This record gives sequence, structure tokens and C-alpha cells, in this order.
Amino acid sequence: MSGPEVTTVHLVRHGEVFNPSKVLYGRLPGYRLSETGERQAKITAEYLAGFDVAAVVASPLDRAQQTATPIAAAHGVPLQVDPRLIESRNAFEGRTFEAGPAVFRYPAMWKLLRNPLTPSWGEPYTEIAGRMLGSVAEWRDAHRGRHVVLVSHQLPVWIARRALEEQHLWHRPDRRQCALASVTSAVYVSGELLRVEYSEPNGPTANAPGSVGA
Repeated sequence: MSGPEVTTVHLVRHGEVFNPSKVLYGRLPGYRLSETGERQAKITAEYLAGFDVAAVVASPLDRAQQTATPIAAAHGVPLQVDPRLIESRNAFEGRTFEAGPAVFRYPAMWKLLRNPLTPSWGEPYTEIAGRMLGSVAEWRDAHRGRHVVLVSHQLPVWIARRALEEQHLWHRPDRRQCALASVTSAVYVSGELLRVEYSEPNGPTANAPGSVGA
């Protein structure tokens, strides 16, 4: 008699990005991993190598696909892309400051801070949660009894975790537990969420300057 069916979806944040100008790059094209980020991706791939991974899926952005590539190679599976894993929209994209004290030097942007609980300057948290949980559920159901790796970005991964744990979605950005190339794992038993685990194969890493929401 077989035991309960255990399926695990690993949400991986991409590694460090080469960003010497400290731009809030968001969904802008052309931002790729730094040499450190490439090493982080390999270390995370080694961490996941012992699992029975059936699929590796990444955001459409380069930095996520670069992080996912060594993971997919380690398991001999093709790298797939899911647009639902993309970085969140952000009105501060392309600037060198985020939604914080620096914005008060730019009166035209004050209106963007009208509701930090939504947030009013970017993609609503509820929309991020909806697309991320939709991706998690679809890939989980496609590979029941195995492991799936989804490579995304800091804010989408963190919002997905808060939604899975039934916490309110608004939060303090400086308290996100989502280090570079970290792994947030949703463990399901017979389709029901059992627990959420978190690991940092590269050790604790501070957010790289200019990578807010990355």
C-alpha cells in the first residue's frame, strides 16, 4: 500500500544582478546575473540536485532564466517559461530610488504613495498573489508526487508565500525573508498544503542595491 502523495513546489528567487548604476530595473530588458549571481545559481542548483525534479520553469526575464538554467541541466529537463512568474509592475522602474523617503524630492510622484497597502505605485498585491498561486497550482497538478522548481523574483515569491500562509499581503519590504537565490518550498500532501519551508543555499544575502522587488 503506497503512502500519501507528496508534491513540492520550490519557488526560487534569482541570483544577484549586474547593476552598477543601481537602477530599479523591474521588468526592463537586459539585466543579467553578475558573476556572483551565476555562482549563486550553481550553488542553488547543487542544493536542489538531490530532489526528484520533474520540471524547471522560469520567469520570462533573463536573470530568472539564467538562474534556472543550471537547475534544469542538473535534472536533464528542458527549461520552460511561465509569464505568470514575471517581476511585478512598478512605477519607479528605471529610476535610482524606490517608494521611500527619496520620492519626496519629486512632487509629481507623491500621488503614487496614496495607498502603500495596495500598493498604489505598482501591481496590486492581490494580482501578484493570483498569478503566482495560479502558476504554483498548475505546475503542482501537472507533476503530482514529484518536485517542481519555479524561478521568479523577490516580491512575487514573497507575496506567494504570504498568500500560501494566509497572511495579509501588505508588509514591510525590509522584512522579506527572500534572499538572493533562496528557495521557498510549498509542500503538499494529496493536493493539500502541509507546510511552507525556506532555505538559503548561499547563506543570508542582503538585497543588492537597486534590486528592490527583484
